[in-house]
Amino acid sequence: MALRVPASTSPTALLALAAMLRVPAWACLLCFTTSSERLRICRMFAGVEGPKLEECEEAFTAAFGGLSDTEINYEERSHLHDAFTQMTHSLQELAAAQGSFKVAFPDAAEKMKKVIMQLKEVQACIPPCGLQEVARRFRCGGCYSKVCDLPLDCPVQDVTVTRGDQAMFSCVVKFQLPKEEITYSWKFAGGGLRTQDQSYFRDLPRAEGHLARIRPAQPTHRGTFSCVIEHDQRPLARLYFFLNVTGPPPRGETELQVTFREVLRWGPRDAELVEPWRPSLGELLARPDALTPSNLFLLAAVAALASASATLMAWMFFRWYVSAN
Repeated sequence: MALRVPASTSPTALLALAAMLRVPAWACLLCFTTSSERLRICRMFAGVEGPKLEECEEAFTAAFGGLSDTEINYEERSHLHDAFTQMTHSLQELAAAQGSFKVAFPDAAEKMKKVIMQLKEVQACIPPCGLQEVARRFRCGGCYSKVCDLPLDCPVQDVTVTRGDQAMFSCVVKFQLPKEEITYSWKFAGGGLRTQDQSYFRDLPRAEGHLARIRPAQPTHRGTFSCVIEHDQRPLARLYFFLNVTGPPPRGETELQVTFREVLRWGPRDAELVEPWRPSLGELLARPDALTPSNLFLLAAVAALASASATLMAWMFFRWYVSAN
């Protein structure tokens, strides 16, 4: 016997009732059609009431049983909703033409399966961390969306440099970030502490962007650096870098001088130990995306201008030399 639900029952109540009675076959229908739409279709096929109406409802449920655990890309919800809306219109037309629901419902379910197969696929979650909105999916079994079950905090990465050298940190994740409104903020937990506890960190206001560096690296810089990636003020991931500075002090430097220098560096100045990455021309040209057609044209223009300027200066010097003699 089919479950009879009044047409006025809300979708939320239907979801709760379906969950309690374990009726997963209604899942996609509950998500993308209303109870009144479904009841109207069966009344058009089988009449206002009676055994045939109950048979129609059972057939409707059974036809879409294969879509109970369907999972789609979250961005494709509107497309699937439009497809279900078109399906209900088609079923009403068939009912008006005295068609059979025993044929119409399985055909409609097969068409919906084909529509779902053509939707954009759900992107896989990329471990080990991060709030990955691009991998958000919508589940028909429950009519809810979910993201990857991964922590915001990424594992600590070890960075070892020799004293006096440069230490560079790259705040980059493996999953795709939104194209706009992305910000990066940096923090530091000093004293040689390796931690992910946010209470130990303090802000580094000078650091900005996804790259930051320290030069020259000193023993006082030993500790954990943290980069927070945010989208529209919402954290997407927190990366951690434990910096270990090795090597003896410079030759001729006494232990007292080392201690005095480290005391002077400690305190408010530590908030400025990380500087933004301002690459040189050589570093820019070494990047794989540097030699684009527009950049090559710009470099050629600069080289031509420099050559012309040098020629003009040489010509002016030659005229001055000739006129002077």
